[in-house]
Amino acid sequence: MAEAIKAGIARRTLYRLTDEGKLERVTRGVYRLADLPEISYPDLVTVSLRAPKAVICLVSALSFHDLTTQVPHSVWIAIPRDSRPPRIDYPPISWVEFSGYAYKSGIERHSLDGTEVRVYGPEKTLADCFKYRNKIGMDVVLEALNVYMRGNKRDIDSLLRFAEICRVSNVIKPYLEALV
Repeated sequence: MAEAIKAGIARRTLYRLTDEGKLERVTRGVYRLADLPEISYPDLVTVSLRAPKAVICLVSALSFHDLTTQVPHSVWIAIPRDSRPPRIDYPPISWVEFSGYAYKSGIERHSLDGTEVRVYGPEKTLADCFKYRNKIGMDVVLEALNVYMRGNKRDIDSLLRFAEICRVSNVIKPYLEALV
């Protein structure tokens, strides 16, 4: 809506186009043309539009990278420490706070339906999952690690580097040794 108002389109016009079925409301302040093809990752795109500093993480990032069979009940995002979590009515979000280098490292930028979505890479996501294993469940973490290790794009050195950054290298090493 903010972009439309800046372009000189009145709120009433947006509401009228929504009532006529030409626009559809995705969430508060986010609209899209009704005749466009479906969004491939609607929740990730919506959260990225509403919270541009947020980075998709944990179970949502595992799902994005096809490292889990879990269906996230909410979109997991990382926000900088001491910042306010975004107020998003839909989709539901869960957040964790990262500080400094732990927040900035491992971010990949993907263009999904014309929107830049920031997602932690697979190795950073696995390290984060080990860090928050009590929050998301050890079964989810171990499943993701098994899927990752069976894949052909694994980078153990990078995984260990991110484990150091997230301070979980002593936790993750025994699991890696058992799988290698």
